[in-house]
Amino acid sequence: MSSLSDMPRRALAAALALCAFGTATHAADNWPSRPIRVVVPYAPGNAGDVTFRIVQQELEARLGANFYIDNKSGASGNIGAEDVVRSAPDGYTLLLGATNNFVTNQYLAKLRYDPAKDLVPVTVINNAPAVIVVNASLPANNLAELTAYAKKNPGKLNYGTPGSGTAPHLIGALYAQSAGIELVHVPYRGSPPAVQALLAGDVQIFFASAGISTVAGHIASGKLKPLAVAAPQRLPALPQVQTTAEQGLPDLVAGNWWGLAAPVGTDPAIVRKLADAVKAAVAKPEIAQQFEKLGLTAVGNTPAEFGAQIQREAAVWKGIIQKADIKAE
Repeated sequence: MSSLSDMPRRALAAALALCAFGTATHAADNWPSRPIRVVVPYAPGNAGDVTFRIVQQELEARLGANFYIDNKSGASGNIGAEDVVRSAPDGYTLLLGATNNFVTNQYLAKLRYDPAKDLVPVTVINNAPAVIVVNASLPANNLAELTAYAKKNPGKLNYGTPGSGTAPHLIGALYAQSAGIELVHVPYRGSPPAVQALLAGDVQIFFASAGISTVAGHIASGKLKPLAVAAPQRLPALPQVQTTAEQGLPDLVAGNWWGLAAPVGTDPAIVRKLADAVKAAVAKPEIAQQFEKLGLTAVGNTPAEFGAQIQREAAVWKGIIQKADIKAE
């Protein structure tokens, strides 16, 4: 009988690879066997928390394991993302990040991780197309009138945001560049104070990019006016509001999305299993409807589609950020 040392090298390599494949497949078959930690890199109560809690029960039923949210806020979401990057790639630690964690933060500040190399995209859960909202006293009832007013009053229109480098800040820069106008950025510590400033008239524009929950009541009361949805299709929650494309600015398509990722090295079979579970969950009418009420659209794409989306958006936002010379706080 031949010993293991007598086997040709190629045959030995093939045998070892087959063993490794069998071990990985077995591990994926047994996953999950314990609770899964979902790191949300922002404070409790944020849009990521809401997003995940809507799908959590369905995911637990499909995968047979509990999920729990671990809020690790700070540094524009980078602290939580770094925690995931440093975690074991075993499928039991996930990142629920927003667009900035995967795409824009790398162009705003020096990171201690590379989102393209250190994280494995799983799937996008939902998308929040930006809604351009203005104070009711502003003499503009659509996007064309807002753009015309801005051109007649250069540097006199302020837009409030949750802070420098946040999605609303970048969307405001994209609008200014697309329309050829000059807007003044006014950062606040979070969306609620920015909306309060909008209601008070301290700023005139707000780009709602985490759903419409912070502005829906004020829109209903008539204190705020929604002028456009920065998406290819209208929002079911605001069916009367035209898209930016309908109003002559097709390049102004932006917002925020929430996606799951795992540390690099995570078994691809586990990644696919998780992505399939999310896709099935967000396809349920009752879950999609909960998203729609908040101004969100269900996604549930494949890991490959998510990765391609990150690459496309990174190329676009890099240019916008550099042109506007935007830096994180």
